Amino acid sequence: MTDDENPKIEAMTTSEPLSRAIGERYLTYALSTIMHRALPDARDGLKPVHRRILYAMRELRLTATSAFRKSAKISGDVMGNYHPHGDVAIYDAMARLAQDFNVRYPLVDGQGNFGNIDGDNPAASRYTEARLTAIAETLMEGLAENCVDFRPNYDGTLEEPVVMPAAFPNLLANGSSGIAVGMATNIPPHNLDELIQGCHAMLRDPDLSNEALVALIPGPDFPTGGVIVEPAANILDAYATGRGSFRLRAKWQVEDLGRGTWQIVVTEIPYQVQKSRLIEKLAELIQLKKVPLLADVRDESADDVRLILEPRVRTVDPDVLMGMLFKNSDLEIRFSLNMNVLIDGKVPRVCSLKEVLRAFLDHRREVLKRRSVHRVEKIDHRLEILEGFIITFLNLDRVIDIIRYDTDPKAALMAEDWSKSHIRATSEKDYRPPAMGEGELTDLQAEAILNMRLRSLRRLEEMELLAERDALMLERAGLADLLESDRLQWKQIGVELEAIRKAFGKTTKLGARRTQLAEAQEFEDIPYEAMIEREPITVICSKMGWIRAMKGHADLGVEQKFKDGDGPRFAFHAETTDKILLVAANGRFFTLLGANLPGGRGMGEPVRLMVDLPNDTEIVDLMIYRAGEKLLVASSAGDGFIVPSEELVAQTKAGKQVLTVRDGTRTAVCVPVRGDTIAVVGDNRKMLVFPLAELPEMAKGKGVRLQKYKDGGLSDAITFTLADGLTWKDPAGRTRTETDLAEWQGARASAGKMAPRGFPRDNRFT
Repeated sequence: MTDDENPKIEAMTTSEPLSRAIGERYLTYALSTIMHRALPDARDGLKPVHRRILYAMRELRLTATSAFRKSAKISGDVMGNYHPHGDVAIYDAMARLAQDFNVRYPLVDGQGNFGNIDGDNPAASRYTEARLTAIAETLMEGLAENCVDFRPNYDGTLEEPVVMPAAFPNLLANGSSGIAVGMATNIPPHNLDELIQGCHAMLRDPDLSNEALVALIPGPDFPTGGVIVEPAANILDAYATGRGSFRLRAKWQVEDLGRGTWQIVVTEIPYQVQKSRLIEKLAELIQLKKVPLLADVRDESADDVRLILEPRVRTVDPDVLMGMLFKNSDLEIRFSLNMNVLIDGKVPRVCSLKEVLRAFLDHRREVLKRRSVHRVEKIDHRLEILEGFIITFLNLDRVIDIIRYDTDPKAALMAEDWSKSHIRATSEKDYRPPAMGEGELTDLQAEAILNMRLRSLRRLEEMELLAERDALMLERAGLADLLESDRLQWKQIGVELEAIRKAFGKTTKLGARRTQLAEAQEFEDIPYEAMIEREPITVICSKMGWIRAMKGHADLGVEQKFKDGDGPRFAFHAETTDKILLVAANGRFFTLLGANLPGGRGMGEPVRLMVDLPNDTEIVDLMIYRAGEKLLVASSAGDGFIVPSEELVAQTKAGKQVLTVRDGTRTAVCVPVRGDTIAVVGDNRKMLVFPLAELPEMAKGKGVRLQKYKDGGLSDAITFTLADGLTWKDPAGRTRTETDLAEWQGARASAGKMAPRGFPRDNRFT
């Protein structure tokens, strides 16, 4: 080949703005995701991958009554012929169609391990087998009758259907979910019997109101059952707008064990909740004591779901226990509704329930018309052949002579005048060919006569031929009337839907409604303390922050065991219902629950595992929270204020920042307020006494200056009643009380004077 015949292709460079180049390419990607991946078609409720899987299985003749084929073979055919993507993604999509806990009306009949409600993955495709279900076949009924358009596959070697004929509203029956670019869809499954009733109502009254439609289709019907507790008004609004949500609860019952004991049995869990993770979450609630009424959870499931929930005490109200579990676990979920679908396979739109059913019915009408036209063409074709067969029957001897003796029997058959009588030829010499001209038989009739088998000649009886012709002509007349009448078309659609309803409706095991609808039984929030059994405990915390709670009120003077290098720091009596306030040197307050503290056996646990207390931050104090109490908090810099105890309670592990401290300072004091006067002492042993009224009451902050220092800072502070005097313990352990405090009284933020003789050397009042 010369250079002239194969010219070189020269490189060509084009330039365009980056924003436009990126925008055009991203738009192409977005449209591809929306149209060919994530959103289902409103007509058949399928995404392209599901449609291709079903069509490939049909091509493999994997009907509901045929033998199973390996899943690897199916996914391989789908990938090679129609869907040029990963075989794992194809197999996962096919496996989901076979999971009766994911799909309300499974479209694939699987044999082998196709996963379970615990969240286990299906076995590898080489181990499992599959075939179509009976209801899946109805989705493709009529594909061979030109009822839908076909398009070339990805390489142009085969054709695939653009949409399935869909004999039932699969979009709503099985639901769908997907995330596209800038939009998503989430449609719950519904009961097919109710959907068909809704279609019948729309056929009778095209202007049917949303209220009347929702009366027939009251809510979703999930494959895993459960109880919908969403108010009817919310369900109506969701179906009218195409957006909303449904509260779905587990189904449960109380099982009597005798002697006053009982347990709760959960028999149905919410849709798309993995049972194994649900059990883990319930076990976590027990461990963290977030639901103290629950003592234990165990799984006794076999083929069905059976979760056992044991109460901590038998006096617990089962409804109250379940109410708490609904709030704190996936025993209750909120399933969102976003009916974003492709209308006519082209335009994404959020549709109402009525609009989705209307799209399905319009599609069924188009399918009916195209099938009817196709059937009319087939009837015309058969009638033409039958006319030829009737002529053959009436002139059988002449036909045999032409086929036996004529050099061009087809042309002779077409040229013969069959209205004349003919003499049977006894030999080739006696045979008289027909006169050349245009006869009665067409090319199709002549070809059909020539293709007849000899054994068929004995069956060419006039009565049978005429009966078949009359039946076909009657059928054709009916189809012609159907194509001309909108009323007859909608009537026929209703008949077809009723046949589906009889086959898969509520009278069948598959079609019976599984999800119940009920009103939500709400319970008042019960304080955590009210659910805890009140018992005395002794709280012990070491210098290194290891905390434990011993049962009962132990003698605080008895020496306790600690880890090597550790020692006692805090010890006090409390109760399991108490909240324990932990005061950190960085000014943060943390809250511990007495019932959640580790038991007294062993050395306890590090408190830093229970709250987010930094390792380099010291614990200043540990005390019981008293409602209505006020506390004095102050920093080592000498700043402080009065704070209500309610402001110190933290709801999270992160704690609550109450006292603002700067670098180099720390929380020094946190004591309850008693009396009308405050006494402060600094590291310099100077003491100052002033009225408590001079301190502000704040929720958080730095506070005001208590005492002025040249060197050092605040050592301790205490509140007392001035008339009773100031009390402290001297180094000998004797209690001393000073009633004449005039020498140390002064204005807030003044320096004060040296502490009285006999004041402790550690500069602390206690």
